[in-house]
Amino acid sequence: MCGIAGLCDFNTDFRNEYEIYENIVNCMGKRISHRGPDDFNTLIDEHVALAHVRLAVIDIEGGRQPMTKLNANGDIRLLDHSFCKRKCPLRIMDSFNRYSIVYNGEIYNTQELRQELINKGYEFDTKSDTEVILNGYIEYGTKIAEKLNGIFAFAIWDSKAQCMFLCRDRFGVKPLFYTEFDNKLIFSSEIKGILTYPGIEPVIDSVGMCDLFATGPARRPGNGVFKGIKELPPASGMIVMKEGKKVYRYYKIPVYEHCHDYDTTVKHTKELLFDSIKRQMVSDVGICTFLSGGVDSSIISAVVAGEMAKSGERLKTYSFDYVDNWKYFKASDFQPGEDRPFVDVMKEHIGSKHSYLMCDSKRLFEDLFFAVKAKDVPGMADVDSSLLYFAREIKKENTVCLSGECADEIFGGYPWFNDEQVFAERVFPWSKNIEYRESVLKKDIVNEINMREYSRRCYEETIEKTPCLQGENEIEKRRREIGYLNIVWFMRTLLERKDMMTMASGLEVRVPFADHRLIEYVYNVPWKYKCRNGVTKGLLRDCGREVLPQSVVDRKKSPYPKTYNPEYEALLRKTLNEIICDKSKPLNSIVDSAQVRKLLDSPAGYGKPWFGQLMALPQLYAYLIQINYWMEEYNVKIAL
Repeated sequence: MCGIAGLCDFNTDFRNEYEIYENIVNCMGKRISHRGPDDFNTLIDEHVALAHVRLAVIDIEGGRQPMTKLNANGDIRLLDHSFCKRKCPLRIMDSFNRYSIVYNGEIYNTQELRQELINKGYEFDTKSDTEVILNGYIEYGTKIAEKLNGIFAFAIWDSKAQCMFLCRDRFGVKPLFYTEFDNKLIFSSEIKGILTYPGIEPVIDSVGMCDLFATGPARRPGNGVFKGIKELPPASGMIVMKEGKKVYRYYKIPVYEHCHDYDTTVKHTKELLFDSIKRQMVSDVGICTFLSGGVDSSIISAVVAGEMAKSGERLKTYSFDYVDNWKYFKASDFQPGEDRPFVDVMKEHIGSKHSYLMCDSKRLFEDLFFAVKAKDVPGMADVDSSLLYFAREIKKENTVCLSGECADEIFGGYPWFNDEQVFAERVFPWSKNIEYRESVLKKDIVNEINMREYSRRCYEETIEKTPCLQGENEIEKRRREIGYLNIVWFMRTLLERKDMMTMASGLEVRVPFADHRLIEYVYNVPWKYKCRNGVTKGLLRDCGREVLPQSVVDRKKSPYPKTYNPEYEALLRKTLNEIICDKSKPLNSIVDSAQVRKLLDSPAGYGKPWFGQLMALPQLYAYLIQINYWMEEYNVKIAL
C-alpha cells in the first residue's frame, strides 16, 4: 500500500514553473508520508504534478513510482525514474506518448493480467502490479478498471489523449479525495494532502455539519466533510480533460436468480472465500492476521496458517483487548461474550505464534486525538483509537496483515438484519434515533442544517439504487435494501476506519471478504441460506466447518471489543466537562452546553448505541471531544 497525491491543470505547463510545482506536490506527498515510509518520489510533466509515497510489499526493488512508460511506433518501454527527476526532463520526450501512474493498493489477479498482456505483445521490466495496471491502461484504456481484482486508487496521466484518469476500487477499500481549486484538480489519498495546497482552507458548511451529526461518523458517499473537498465514490472513475471532468460508475453489483441448492451454495461460497484469502497472501514480505476468535477472522487465520505450513512457515496472529477489561465486562445483546477463550482455542488449533495486545485507558484516551489526525475528521471515537494503537504495535514486527472486515455486511451478521423496526421504518439501521443526535446541537443550528431531511434524503437515494430482481417478494426485497445500505454506508465507514488507522503506522491490511466475486455471489443468495435454520451467518459457519473447531463455528457473534473500564469513561467525562466550561473552546459554538451537561450527569450507558453496535454514551462523549480537538487542530471555520 502507498499514498498518492497530485495536481492537474490544462491551462498551465508545469514544466515552465518546475520548482514551484515540485515544491507544492513535494509538500503534499510528505504530508501523507506515513502511508509509505519506504520511498518517496515526484514527477512533473506538461499538465500534471504527481507524488508517491511507497510501502514496499511487491517487487521491492523494481516497483518505484511514479512509473512512466513511453510509447512510440508501438515500442513501449519503461522510463528510468532517475531521468525523470532531472529538471524539466520530459520536454525532450514530447515526441513520445507518455503514460505515468501513481497507485495505492494491491491487485490480486496480477499474474493472470500480466500473462494476458504478454500474449498481446507487452514486455515487463518489473514484477510489480503497478506496471500491470499501466500496461493494461495502454491496452484497454479506462476499461482496465473492470479487469482488476483488488483494492486500489490510482491516477494515470495520458499525454496522447491529454487526459488524467483517476479510479477507485469497487467497494472503497482504498481512499481517494479531490477538490477543484485555482483552476486545478487536486487529489490525495488523504484529505490532509489536499489541505496542504496553498490557499485551501478547512471550511464546514451545512452539508459537512450533517455529515458530522446527522449520519456521522458515516459520510455521504462522495463527500469529504470539508466544503469543496469530495471523495471519488467507490466503483468510480474520473476522466479529466481540458473540456472538463466526468465522474462515472464502472461497476454495479449484478442481480440474478440464485439457482444453487444449499450444499452447492456452501461449496461455491467456500471456494470463492478460500481463493480470495489465498490470493491476498501474495507478498514479498511476511504476513500476519488479526484473530478475534470469531468465525470471520478464524476462517482467514486457519486458511493462511494452512498455506504457510506447506512451506514450513508459522503464522503470526494478534488479538486485542483492554487492560483489566475482564473485571468490568458486562454481557449484552451487542457484546454477548469475551474473545479471549476463543482466541486460545484457535491459536492452539492452527498452531500460530500468537500475541495478545492490551491497551490501557490512558493510551486509549490519548489516541483519540491521534485518530483525528490520522483520519482528518472525527471518527468512531475509541473504536478508531484502539485500532490505531493496535496497528502501531503490530507494525513493529509486520507490514502486511489480513483481517475479517465485511463479513457481517454480506452474510447478514448484524442484529438489524432481523430487527422488525428496521424492516418497518425507513431509517439507517445503525443510527435510528435522529432526535438524540439533534439534542446536543444548538437549536438554531438544528433548524439551519435540517438533519432529518438530510438523513432521509441520503437514505432514499441509496434505497433507490439498490440492485433488486423484478417481481421479488417484499421481504426479500427489503432484505436486499438493508444489505445494500450496509455495503454502501456501514461497510464503507469501517473500511475507511481500517485504512486510515492502520496506514497511519504504515501497516497494510487486506480484507478477503471484500472480494467482489464473493460479494456478488452472496448478495444473490437467499436469506434462508445465509441464516440457515435461523442461525446468524449460518452459511459462513458451514463454510468454515472443515478448518475450525466446533466451539468457534457455534460461537455467538460478538463485535470488535471495547473497554468497559470506568477509568476510561472518567477521563472522558472530565475532559468534556472542562471543554464545556471553557467558553473559548470551539465546540461551544455549535453544541447546547446545557444538554451536554445533562448527558455528563447521566449514568453510564453501554447498552443503547447511537451508531452501530459499539458507540453508546461514552463514545458520544469521546466523539464530541474529537470534534472540539479537530476544530482547534485544523482551525476549522463554520460557514452555515
